[in-house]
Amino acid sequence: MSIPYRLPAQLPTVSVVIPVKDDAPKLRQCLEAVNRQDPPAHEVIVVDNASTDDSAAVARAFGACVIAEPRIGIGTASSTGYDHATGSVILRLDADSVPDPGSIAAAARAFAADPLLEALTGPAHFNDGPTLLRRPALLVYLVPYYFLTGLALGHVPLFGSNMAFRRNAWLEVRNELHLADWLVHDDVDLSFHLGSRHRIGFCRSMRVGISMRPFTDGQRLLRLRRGFHTIFLHWPEEAPWVRIAGAARRRRLLRPRPRGATPLPPSGADRA
Repeated sequence: MSIPYRLPAQLPTVSVVIPVKDDAPKLRQCLEAVNRQDPPAHEVIVVDNASTDDSAAVARAFGACVIAEPRIGIGTASSTGYDHATGSVILRLDADSVPDPGSIAAAARAFAADPLLEALTGPAHFNDGPTLLRRPALLVYLVPYYFLTGLALGHVPLFGSNMAFRRNAWLEVRNELHLADWLVHDDVDLSFHLGSRHRIGFCRSMRVGISMRPFTDGQRLLRLRRGFHTIFLHWPEEAPWVRIAGAARRRRLLRPRPRGATPLPPSGADRA
C-alpha cells in the first residue's frame, strides 16, 4: 500500500484561485480534481464573475470560498481572488483546468527549493475533443504561445490556466496592472510586471488538463488581438532586450562576492 505524500511544515501554503463565469459543468470537474490533490490546498477561492448559472452553488458544494465580482473581466475577477488569498503562494486555474495529481505539491516544492523563484508556470494537455487531434492541437495552441510570447517578454511567460506566484510578489505588482483595459491579456500583463523584477520558472510536474474549446468558441482572432495589444502596451520601455539586460544586472547584484569587495551600485531600473 502506498503512503500519501505529506508536505513538511516548512513548505509554503498554496491558495488556489479560480475565476468563473457561467461554466458550472467545467468548474465541477476542476474542483473534483483540486479536492483530490494530496496534500490539499490551503484554501480554494472561486470568484463568481456575474454568472447566471449555478457556478457559485457548485463551488460552495465543494467547500470553496465564493467571492462575487460583478465587474466583468477575467483579469478583474482573478485579481479579486488574488487579493483575498491568504496562502504564501497563489495558484491560478481556469474553470476548465483539471490539475493532474500532485500539481499543488509540485508547485510548493518548487518554491521551497528556490527562494529566488517568484512565479511559476507549467505544461497543459487537452482532455476533451477528438483523441487523435489533441496532441497536434496542443502544438498549434500552446507552443506558439510559449515561444512567441517568450520572445516578446525575454523570459518564460505565465499561462493563465496553470500558473503560480508568491503572494508577496502579487502585492508588489498588483497596482501596476491594466485591469481597466478590456483588451489586455491578463496573464501576459502579469508576466510583464512580475518578470520585470522577478524570476519566472517552468515546472514540468505542475501539469493540467484544459478544454479544446479555444478552437470552437469563435474567439481566436480576439485572443490574438488581445495578445498583440498587451505586448505593444508595454513596449518600448519593456522590450525584451531591455528586460534581458535588467535581468543580467540583477543576477550580478545577487551573485556572491569576495569578502571586502565593493558592491555594484543599483541601476535606475533596479531601484524601482
